[in-house]
Amino acid sequence: MEYEWKPDEQGLQQILQLLKESQSPDTTIQRTVQQKLEQLNQYPDFNNYLIFVLTKLKSEDEPTRSLSGLILKNNVKAHFQNFPNGVTDFIKSECLNNIGDSSPLIRATVGILITTIASKGELQNWPDLLPKLCSLLDSEDYNTCEGAFGALQKICEDSAEILDSDVLDRPLNIMIPKFLQFFKHSSPKIRSHAVACVNQFIISRTQALMLHIDSFIENLFALAGDEEPEVRKNVCRALVMLLEVRMDRLLPHMHNIVEYMLQRTQDQDENVALEACEFWLTLAEQPICKDVLMRHLPKLIPVLVNGMKYSDIDIILLKGDVEEDETIPDSEQDIRPRFHRSRTVAQQHDEDGIEEEDDDDDEIDDDDTISDWNLRKCSAAALDVLANVYRDELLPHILPLLKELLFHHEWVVKESGILVLGAIAEGCMQGMIPYLPELIPHLIQCLSDKKALVRSITCWTLSRYAHWVVSQPPDTYLKPLMTELLKRILDSNKRVQEAACSAFATLEEEACTELVPYLAYILDTLVFAFSKYQHKNLLILYDAIGTLADSVGHHLNKPEYIQMLMPPLIQKWNMLKDEDKDLFPLLECLSSVATALQSGFLPYCEPVYQRCVNLVQKTLAQAMLNNAQPDQYEAPDKDFMIVALDLLSGLAEGLGGNIEQLVARSNILTLMYQCMQDKMPEVRQSSFALLGDLTKACFQHVKPCIADFMPILGTNLNPEFISVCNNATWAIGEISIQMGIEMQPYIPMVLHQLVEIINRPNTPKTLLENTAITIGRLGYVCPQEVAPMLQQFIRPWCTSLRNIRDNEEKDSAFRGICTMISVNPSGVIQDFIFFCDAVASWINPKDDLRDMFCKILHGFKNQVGDENWRRFSDQFPLPLKERLAAFYGV
Repeated sequence: MEYEWKPDEQGLQQILQLLKESQSPDTTIQRTVQQKLEQLNQYPDFNNYLIFVLTKLKSEDEPTRSLSGLILKNNVKAHFQNFPNGVTDFIKSECLNNIGDSSPLIRATVGILITTIASKGELQNWPDLLPKLCSLLDSEDYNTCEGAFGALQKICEDSAEILDSDVLDRPLNIMIPKFLQFFKHSSPKIRSHAVACVNQFIISRTQALMLHIDSFIENLFALAGDEEPEVRKNVCRALVMLLEVRMDRLLPHMHNIVEYMLQRTQDQDENVALEACEFWLTLAEQPICKDVLMRHLPKLIPVLVNGMKYSDIDIILLKGDVEEDETIPDSEQDIRPRFHRSRTVAQQHDEDGIEEEDDDDDEIDDDDTISDWNLRKCSAAALDVLANVYRDELLPHILPLLKELLFHHEWVVKESGILVLGAIAEGCMQGMIPYLPELIPHLIQCLSDKKALVRSITCWTLSRYAHWVVSQPPDTYLKPLMTELLKRILDSNKRVQEAACSAFATLEEEACTELVPYLAYILDTLVFAFSKYQHKNLLILYDAIGTLADSVGHHLNKPEYIQMLMPPLIQKWNMLKDEDKDLFPLLECLSSVATALQSGFLPYCEPVYQRCVNLVQKTLAQAMLNNAQPDQYEAPDKDFMIVALDLLSGLAEGLGGNIEQLVARSNILTLMYQCMQDKMPEVRQSSFALLGDLTKACFQHVKPCIADFMPILGTNLNPEFISVCNNATWAIGEISIQMGIEMQPYIPMVLHQLVEIINRPNTPKTLLENTAITIGRLGYVCPQEVAPMLQQFIRPWCTSLRNIRDNEEKDSAFRGICTMISVNPSGVIQDFIFFCDAVASWINPKDDLRDMFCKILHGFKNQVGDENWRRFSDQFPLPLKERLAAFYGV
């Protein structure tokens, strides 16, 4: 029987009144309405009123009816399982009967309601939904067809997975061929729905679509010239996804597809152009990119370059005509959440200091306030990846354009040229070198352009060439660049300040101690910026100061520098409350400063140390409350604790033995015992780094806890969590040096995991090096326990340590290996060539270590005899042979 329900007139008026009030701009009224709506949820037929207003009350205005449907949708999301059966059935039948409402807004609202019910697991309990919607597609009435398609599109977006499973008896086998028929429909809106529906099933390689893939692609091509932007956008989106999924099917048509995408990337409609531009980004990741695009580069490059200009709308949104805004406070939503990178302990290498950490500061990110992703950014990103594919072969297509752009009289054009130059920096660096002596001075001039947007992009582009600038004599480019960049840090435009600060941080990383002569001048500027900056840029300024400290290290430890730098930092430190997230960048900055200043930080260390311990304690206490009673206490933000632990590490590293008094007077070791067992990997990672640093600084306080700490360290030797494992490994090595022979009972807790890690394929370099050092150190203090395993790790041990610089850690590790070889010489026989190679990697070992090497090499040579040694050493590469002869006389 059909469910008969009639509203009570008074109840209906009350609900209409609420719906009207909730459209009021006044937030207090909105809040009251919210509460009343929540109360009404206690009446079982409240939702009947809502569907009634949406579908039956045609006398009401559309916004009110639609709002009624959206409130119902929220109720479905929150309480659907409590709806009485009658109510559920009434809502479902009303939805299906009104999917063809004459108002587009009401149709869309009903569609949203249908997909919300469907995604609450109701596709199974509403068996006639899909067949009904599919049959409505054939309706003569446009509104019914469009409404049904709109609902289907939403269901395909929200429930793609379950549609392609056995749960529903594979409805897509019928739906997809049906959708394909509508690609040729006379209504643009319907065509657009049809393509959008099918697009949901490309990435998942849905079987039902793969069966019809040729007909799908053919139909897409037929829509290529569609007059409706939404259709063109969906066609482009489909082709981009097919690149990843069915390249085999696109290849025969690739020439035409590229030609088509070239046109679309210049589409009048920016949304279409943006979808099309994604094509180049995706294609660049495919191995065939180089061959496929080569012949199209002369056309493609100008299109991408053209897309890199600011549009008129961008300039309005960016307030591009506002040159001075430094006195205007930031709105809070402009400030992005930032992520703290926890401490990881790594070795230094012999190469020329180029770190291969992934630099995520390098992204093309110059105008973060516009809708985040737009044609300009996409074009620039595409040019960047193509530069990495073609390298210098791209330059013949770019250089002629660049000449025109970089010296153009219109600032918008010139600005885009500077962005182009920055975008190709990574891929085309080698080929650009001949032009840089002319270009860098031109760019340095552009830093004082009268347009703020030109000044800001120039900062970024120059930072992309910082590596080259630093490789030249300092007076040629580094000094003028630094001078101008420091002026830009004090620019009167906030966007320029931000770009200059970020660029300066990159320059600091590249230049390192080259900056020492200019320290006073640099600090002057950075400290002055403190008094000048609004909220958002202050956070970037902290980063520039921290990076400076990391780059110049102990050179910062001069009374006059400390006098300049510390007062403003401590003043900010005192202003911030414990709950303020601005503490993160400030604590990171202080951590770098403390490590650099070493004893120079002593006058400031006590309050800083105390506060860090308090932050850890507070966070742990809050976490315990939250674990016990989650509904009463919210979970703490553990980043406060992580950053505090990292700053304590910085203090321990900088102050060394001077931190002993502070540790003695605090409960930090108890707190660390809890942190080391935290569920969150980053907390454990930071606590193990601190453990290692305190072990080096004041072992007398750590030693009583070793029996408790070692089992925890052993269980964290799990390479699933690379950084946790890395820091735990390093800490074990530091502890063993301090414990000496007393390390013996703990070897079984850690040794077999370490040997397993060093033999794992694809282990990151840093972890391999730290593992090798720790195995060596364990062998140094307890050779009898570790030497029997020598054969199982000697080869990867030697190969992972040959590239790191001579230092204390390498020294103790090699002493360990030599001691183990003397205990178990047969363990090294098979891999002796690797040992020889590792020994040769030392530039100048200490005398007694050199004697150990000599003894082992000559011992081996005497044991095998001259003839065999000659045959053996003939396998050596020449440099190795010469080195061993020169240094060790073998």
